[in-house]
Amino acid sequence: MSILVDERLIKAESEDIQRKAFKRSRRFKLGDLNQLFLLLLLIIVILGPFYWMVSTGLKQQNDTFAIPPRILFTPTLEHFQLVLFGENSAVVTGLRNSLVVGIITTVLALILGTPAAYVLARFEFPGKRDLWFWFISNRFISPIVVALPFFLIARDLKLLNTPTALILIYLTFNVPLVVWLCLDQFRAIPREVDEQAKVDGCNVFQAFLRINLPLAIPGVVVSAILCFIFSWNELLFALILNRSSGQTAPVQAANFMTGFGIKWGEMMATGTLIVLPVVIFAAIVSRHLARGLTMGAIK
Repeated sequence: MSILVDERLIKAESEDIQRKAFKRSRRFKLGDLNQLFLLLLLIIVILGPFYWMVSTGLKQQNDTFAIPPRILFTPTLEHFQLVLFGENSAVVTGLRNSLVVGIITTVLALILGTPAAYVLARFEFPGKRDLWFWFISNRFISPIVVALPFFLIARDLKLLNTPTALILIYLTFNVPLVVWLCLDQFRAIPREVDEQAKVDGCNVFQAFLRINLPLAIPGVVVSAILCFIFSWNELLFALILNRSSGQTAPVQAANFMTGFGIKWGEMMATGTLIVLPVVIFAAIVSRHLARGLTMGAIK
């Protein structure tokens, strides 16, 4: 009798365990579905504007203004041909100007910013905290606040309608960004590395250039990407300081908004051409992105 009771208890406990396991697995599956739904929603929110931009550049005019919007359509390269080879080929000049300004600004920002970050990370000197705050405060300023002073300075120096004005202005925003991102990179490198370099006969500059800088490459790459993106996409200063052949690609895209209407196809084709180099650049150096953004965050 007792054996029969024990068997019933064991069977009841087993069924209870199975029931709880089923509920846990069901909750786990529902949690997976919720996460999948949120992931898909996030992908749609992020990639939706890019799809709309690229598809509008590939649509004919009647497909662009169709109601309801047409997801499936016959693509055409007419708008890309117009902005690259037609009467609006000024877009090519704008892309070239953006590329020149972006590359020069990024290189100069890295040349000026990485040594400053290394000095702030390794040495103690009077006014260090004030200097660091000054670098950071340059990122606090809204560009619209300094647009007029920069315009007056560029006018007095006869730098209007030249890439030089944009390069100098972009450096005021990009150098603090490089210092900000690279400072933690150099702090994460043990000081014993510098001491060992001194034992081997390296001076401060050689220790920075040969040892610390290669170790901080992830942060340098992230800084380069962000500096290039800022210089490539910036519209406000490019629109104010350049009204002729020195216009950059974002300004050329904005020129398709006229008093007679908006040329959506040409504008979206130009926007696609503007986004494409940044995507390619980020894809090439993507392996450094995660490490560069997180290095130094945890010690």
